[in-house]
Amino acid sequence: MDNFFALFAMAVPIVAIVGGISVAIVRIVTQARLEELARRERIAAIERGADPSKLPPLPTTSVGGYASENYPQGNGRLRRAHGLLIGGLITVAAGIGLAILVGTMEPDKKAWVVGLLPILVGAALLISSRILWPQPK
Repeated sequence: MDNFFALFAMAVPIVAIVGGISVAIVRIVTQARLEELARRERIAAIERGADPSKLPPLPTTSVGGYASENYPQGNGRLRRAHGLLIGGLITVAAGIGLAILVGTMEPDKKAWVVGLLPILVGAALLISSRILWPQPK
């Protein structure tokens, strides 16, 4: 019975990793297929005599999970700053949660200090985001 639980405990992360990779592969293949179909449809319409300027534009692909239309062309600083901001907020929240968790488990000791490392890393990410944020002209 113990072997079953050990096998089950090892199988859960393996299944999660394989599942995550499979989802990513399916998404990439599906997105490529949709782009190909849109291009073929556009070419067929042009061959039938449609005016290319009146056809709808090709669908934009998302890069890194962000839709391209959300970030104008050449605005990589804003995109990077948003990523750092989100990462910083998540890391600070995880550090606070870790400090509270460890602090409640060992109230006599100063074990809550463990949460300071993620809090400081998150603060550094937030500062980096502020530095990279595009300034209005």
